Amino acid sequence: MTILSHLLLSPQETEAQLASKTAMVRNISEADFDSLVSLAHSNHVIVRGLEIFRGIMLNVQDAARAEWAAAAVAAERARIVKAIEWLHVICNAFDEEGLDVTVMKSLDHWPDLGSDLDLYTNSSPQSVCAMMQRRFGAEIASRSWGDRLACKWNFNLPGLLEPVEVHMGRLGQTGEQLVLASRLPGRARKVEMEGHTFRVPSASDRLMISTLQRMYRHFYFRLCDIVDSATLAVSGALDYEELRTSAKAAGIWEGVATYLLIVSDYVRQYSGSDLGLPKFVTDTARFGGDLVYFGKDFLRVPIMPQSAALYRSQLAGLIRRGELQSSARLGLLPWLATAAAVGYKITGTDKGIW
Repeated sequence: MTILSHLLLSPQETEAQLASKTAMVRNISEADFDSLVSLAHSNHVIVRGLEIFRGIMLNVQDAARAEWAAAAVAAERARIVKAIEWLHVICNAFDEEGLDVTVMKSLDHWPDLGSDLDLYTNSSPQSVCAMMQRRFGAEIASRSWGDRLACKWNFNLPGLLEPVEVHMGRLGQTGEQLVLASRLPGRARKVEMEGHTFRVPSASDRLMISTLQRMYRHFYFRLCDIVDSATLAVSGALDYEELRTSAKAAGIWEGVATYLLIVSDYVRQYSGSDLGLPKFVTDTARFGGDLVYFGKDFLRVPIMPQSAALYRSQLAGLIRRGELQSSARLGLLPWLATAAAVGYKITGTDKGIW
């Protein structure tokens, strides 16, 4: 992870900075390179990371290692091109059937791509499932308890490697997010990739969705989350005042601020400078990057007591606003997590629960 982080986040504007990166990877063995590719794949940074690696190898005229990187990037790009073509066809089918659709998360990593295709729609599950089966011969994957609470369905399409995950009418681990979900399509913007146009969440919504996924569900960051969010922050696309208003309405402002501080701290560790977050963001954050640690291929966020406090704050906010159904859903999360932990210890998997 250290090598990938240096490749993607450390500046290489001067000869000394470039030399530092070169020294890190100059004599990497083929076995270690394969491990690097595996980690880059898990963290959705193969194209971005290995293009930099390839550039370094070409600079020092190491044709063999440059070719290793070129081959890995070519294979990944072939997968991405095919997935994007499928995504375009699927989104067109939604449009032709009069069903709204927004592409979440998957395109945030561009020019990399996630391991599945994530969509959001306000259309009914009956309409979406019928369309996916009729037009694509899709098989609906078995749904876990968590899937049912979150109101999401996974579809396996013949000829498509990646599963298609569709969130319908709700967001959040237990489907507790109705405010954010209801506003998502109306705030979406259009982007063009590989000659195709897609609707994706606004900058603020994109960051809140990432926060829900990382701070309230998985409790770990992929390196792509750091790189993607840092790029979004420095692009000037984020209106922090608007983000605060939207995140407060969703009850996750403290989680969003904490997410941003973690990203900023991690970027500073490798680049020497942070994201320049407004003071009201850093003052709201519950903790920062100093508590994040590497484990099992990802950057882990402490659950107790830090993330648990964020969960309690979100639940309290829902109760104060009188959102009783969402509060009841979110209140099931500790029981779901306990069931998953017990199931994992007994069977070695939490399949059917999360």
